[in-house]
Amino acid sequence: MQRVYTIGADTHCAFTELAMLSPGGKLMRRERCSTTIRDLYGVLATVRKPRVTVIEEGPLADWLLRGLAEQGETIIVCDPRRNHLIAKDSDKDDAIDAEKLAKLARSGFIKEIHHADSFDRVAFKRRVALYHAQVGHRVREANRLMAQCRQLGVFLHERNFAEEERWRECQERLPNHKVVRADLKLLWQGYDHAVTQVAKLRRGLLALARKNKVIRRFTEVPGVGWIRAATFFAYVDTPFRFKRKQALWRYMGIGLERRGSGEGPMLVRVSRDANRVLKNVILGAALSAIASRSPFADQYGRWLKAGISSRNARRNVARSLATVMWGMWKSGDDYRPEWVGTAVGREPAVLPD
Repeated sequence: MQRVYTIGADTHCAFTELAMLSPGGKLMRRERCSTTIRDLYGVLATVRKPRVTVIEEGPLADWLLRGLAEQGETIIVCDPRRNHLIAKDSDKDDAIDAEKLAKLARSGFIKEIHHADSFDRVAFKRRVALYHAQVGHRVREANRLMAQCRQLGVFLHERNFAEEERWRECQERLPNHKVVRADLKLLWQGYDHAVTQVAKLRRGLLALARKNKVIRRFTEVPGVGWIRAATFFAYVDTPFRFKRKQALWRYMGIGLERRGSGEGPMLVRVSRDANRVLKNVILGAALSAIASRSPFADQYGRWLKAGISSRNARRNVARSLATVMWGMWKSGDDYRPEWVGTAVGREPAVLPD
């Protein structure tokens, strides 16, 4: 990148701060413009080519990436959590952040964030994300209703009021007070609306998932249903973005990272910088696979006999599941039980507690 002009962009809804660096790393100028594709391209076009523009991942990143790429610009979307120089330095404002971002990019210290090539993939991923978000919203509404009832000495589970008829039965156990009943009715209506939204999103998501042959193959794997298969497909996007399975595991929150210094002990822990949705999905799939009669359940039993804790054994099963799905995707093959734990689907190393 020594002969490339580097532009750092700190984006906001109303405006964007830009800092332009020469190939030698010297700050040429700063600019502020409205955050529109037209205005941004107008500023970028004043810098000689070849040029590269760096922005941080955020709500506007995908829109800016696609809009500016259509104008022939080279855009890099990077991970803001890796850019500690911006966050930790003493002086900080939008103009300074843009300049530091450009310097980090020119020096090769940024980590690029993967974005899908097709907008159809982006829309599908957003549908998956919305479904999981609404499931979380439904759970929060249920917990809020249960907490309100608990304060009145009535202990309920979600199954007790999941349907309107059951909710009427529950009301008989609650105080017949006008204010109390009005509050509980409002909470239940919010919960019922969340349930309806989740059901509608699920039907739409399943209809899209069944049209995809990769997702259909994933559902052949024990423990992997349609939602889990669709989530894996949407968030991974392409198996070729990971060179090794260990990189995939870390992205999914089931891989290990090592930290040490000097003569001190080496700390080995599960990666914390991970996709939480994928982590929940793959660990849930591991639980389901363990409960079924499958090669993954056999793996789990062998790890328990080897003295591995149930928690780490389950995590190893999750790694095995992710590796099998990753391999199926790369090769285009169907699921084959005999491959689990073999050279094709080699078992992960047994890891310490």
